[in-house]
Amino acid sequence: MNCYAIDTGYFKLDGGAMFGVVPQSIWKKTNPPDDQNLCQWAMRCLLVEQGKKLILIDTGIGNKQDSDFLKHYHLHGTATLIDSIRKAGFHESDITDVILTHLHLDHVGGATCRIGDHIVPTFSDASYWIHKGQWDWATINPNPREKASFLKENIQPLFDSGQLHFIQDKESPFDGIDFFIADGHTEKQLIPLIKKNEQTIAYAADLIPSVTHLPLAYVASYDVRPLIAMTEKELFLKEAFEKKWTLFFEHDPINETCQLIQTDKGIRAGEKGKLTN
Repeated sequence: MNCYAIDTGYFKLDGGAMFGVVPQSIWKKTNPPDDQNLCQWAMRCLLVEQGKKLILIDTGIGNKQDSDFLKHYHLHGTATLIDSIRKAGFHESDITDVILTHLHLDHVGGATCRIGDHIVPTFSDASYWIHKGQWDWATINPNPREKASFLKENIQPLFDSGQLHFIQDKESPFDGIDFFIADGHTEKQLIPLIKKNEQTIAYAADLIPSVTHLPLAYVASYDVRPLIAMTEKELFLKEAFEKKWTLFFEHDPINETCQLIQTDKGIRAGEKGKLTN
């Protein structure tokens, strides 16, 4: 099994929203904001080569919406989803499966693309996977807090194409990939745990968006159940530390991965760096 970091560019979000109750005087030391209080964040996906399967985890924000919509997210950087897949030595047609951790626009936007007047799955031969609870949460009666992030054009074409498949509970359709399921950020977010030789790579998604979010109190205002998010993070970090998992960060603007160490203040980042095979 081989794993490749897939960069899809950067975007900006309000620093206060990303750090919740943590004061700006603290978080600005590690994530300096611009003059609009916006901080830079990555949209980093993971490509897992497993035998005859090539599995993509999350897809970034995509580019099919018009500039009036995308300007709210201050997209920048030269990397794109397709270019990064090709840079890793593959073609988009090689993708056999796409795991979507959840259906917020910065995670699922690249799952579909515009061809002429139609929006279709980006990976025409791939099976797309989402937890059934997250699908129902996003499509049946989305709550006002998250509704603006569950865009029909990002997700409905996956269902209409017949390429969408559902994961129930922790049941995994993949050998060597298990899931930690979290409900604090959104209902039934999938946190993939990839077993690579003797190592486990935990794709932290929005449970822990960046190295800076490791302390328990650093919970984003986007989380629908912040107290549950803190409890889930504590359980996750305890298991990750004990089992020596490598954390892979989707949104950290600098660090792809880190190891964990125990400190007087709790579990924190040890060695940080790039994903290596």
